[in-house]
Amino acid sequence: MTQLHALVVYVPETHIEEVLLAIGNAGAGRIGNYSHCFYTSPGTGRFTPQPGAQPFVGAVGIEEQVPETRVECVVEEPALDGVVLALRAAHPYEEPAFMTWPVNGWR
Repeated sequence: MTQLHALVVYVPETHIEEVLLAIGNAGAGRIGNYSHCFYTSPGTGRFTPQPGAQPFVGAVGIEEQVPETRVECVVEEPALDGVVLALRAAHPYEEPAFMTWPVNGWR
């Protein structure tokens, strides 16, 4: 049985389709005979770029709020590194907010 990992990432609404396609093509969201299986929910990302940052949105020292989508999915462990690389390549933020952790799955 392959170890599953949960992946959660926050994506600005302007780039959601690009990121979903990239991580899905890299192996995220594969469940049985299905691919690109994601749960998405809207929200608001809040952050303040610090000195040295090169923000995609906003300016250094000024709090920013951005409409974002929370993406949740599973990733089989052998695909995890490639999915994270695809996420970073497709995501517009200098430092995308994401997390992964091992989960007990149904396989």
